[in-house]
Amino acid sequence: AHAVLVIDGAGWHGSAALRVPDNITIVILPPYAPELNPVENIWAYLRANKLAISVFDSYDDIVDRCCEAWNFFANDPDRIRSIADRQYAQAVRA
Repeated sequence: AHAVLVIDGAGWHGSAALRVPDNITIVILPPYAPELNPVENIWAYLRANKLAISVFDSYDDIVDRCCEAWNFFANDPDRIRSIADRQYAQAVRA
């Protein structure tokens, strides 16, 4: 089996000492391209629909509300698919 791991360019996502197995290809997204990373759209959705215009009473309140928002989202596979699904063009090698 071969896996493709897509990561953004965050500094903590890489290491000079990292040894990648031959059956894994790492694709690093270009900088400043959040539209290519479906997780960015998930966070935007949660901020706009479940965590917007909020005042929290405490740290525990923040954690509770974030967990509620995540569980609402995670329990709706159709919503996840509609927000996170991407059609990438197939790379053509000469």
